[in-house]
Amino acid sequence: MCRQSATVCLTKSPTAAQRGVSGVAERLAVLRDPRDRRGRRHSLVSVVLTACCAVLAGARSYLAVGQWARHAPLDTLARLGVRAVGPLGVRRAPSGSTIRRLLTLVCPCGLADLLGCDPAGTRHLAVDGKTARGSRTDTGPAAHLLSAVLQGGRTVSQLRVPDKTTEVTGFTKLLAPFDLTGVVVTADALHIHRDHARWLVEGKKAHYLLVIKRNQPTLHDALRALPWKEVTARRYDREAGHGRRETRSVRTLTVTALGLNFPHVTQAAKIHRHRTDLKTGKITRETVYAITDLTACEASPQAIGQLSRAHWDIEAVHHVRDTTFGEDASKIRTGHGPENMATLRSFAISTLRATGHRSIATGLREVSYMSFTRPLDLTGLL
Repeated sequence: MCRQSATVCLTKSPTAAQRGVSGVAERLAVLRDPRDRRGRRHSLVSVVLTACCAVLAGARSYLAVGQWARHAPLDTLARLGVRAVGPLGVRRAPSGSTIRRLLTLVCPCGLADLLGCDPAGTRHLAVDGKTARGSRTDTGPAAHLLSAVLQGGRTVSQLRVPDKTTEVTGFTKLLAPFDLTGVVVTADALHIHRDHARWLVEGKKAHYLLVIKRNQPTLHDALRALPWKEVTARRYDREAGHGRRETRSVRTLTVTALGLNFPHVTQAAKIHRHRTDLKTGKITRETVYAITDLTACEASPQAIGQLSRAHWDIEAVHHVRDTTFGEDASKIRTGHGPENMATLRSFAISTLRATGHRSIATGLREVSYMSFTRPLDLTGLL
């Protein structure tokens, strides 16, 4: 049975550098094939590459992936690594049932390495979870997936949170394989754990920016009681878009870890958002607090505001998977299918982001116009 451990899923563990520079096929080559050796007609690499390219062309289900493969021309199959058989060297695409069976069986934490993005040398990494609502069954809950996303919407890795547990249990497992030196990790209020903060700063040499809500009442009340009216370090930003006008203010204070009883904290921030709906005129106000180990010299109010806002890049990825790929409506439920299909969707989003597409829906339409060549070009298959 597959466990959430790279040592179980991979025949060898690639380094972070290899993850960043090797091609997709090379990254997939380290995956262990879960099928019996007898009767294999297609390699694991060729089947997964077929699924990757089909999703990049807009496929949302096993059936759609199988249809894309069935109609793929011979030159496309050759680029995907589909084996030529017989004296005439005929290539036959993997069937829909073969694709479905392999994506159901293959270890998800190994397939997540397909994403290939390396956080080393980047400024910011956001961690958050999402539930694939359509994967719920009569006997089991829906799959809950914890992801790490770089600024700009490129997914680094993903794992499924075991049933009857929370995202908290997967936080260190998700980030452990990566070099996070100097990276600022942001997370929502669910991950306000002292052990996580120590692990990031002391173990990974990283930084944190954590939002504090009322699930930590003592810490939240301590932050509210700080002398915010006397603060001179502040930043105001105004912008209009998406049918609303928004004003944000960020105030920061230097604090002590002893005073707030939280490891390595050096700054606290008060972030106030004032939004006006341009259509209805409705006004909403929201105030949140955040803590970080970054000093005032390392992070100004402007920088903290930018990091806080950048955290929502991960929400944008989840939104795209729901609206553009129909993830919540997907009825894929069996085995590792829900998390592996989510990985393929994240791979498609990351690939399109890397090629300059701000709108994933627009990018998918452009790819669909050359559905048997453009996905392979974007994936780097020669």
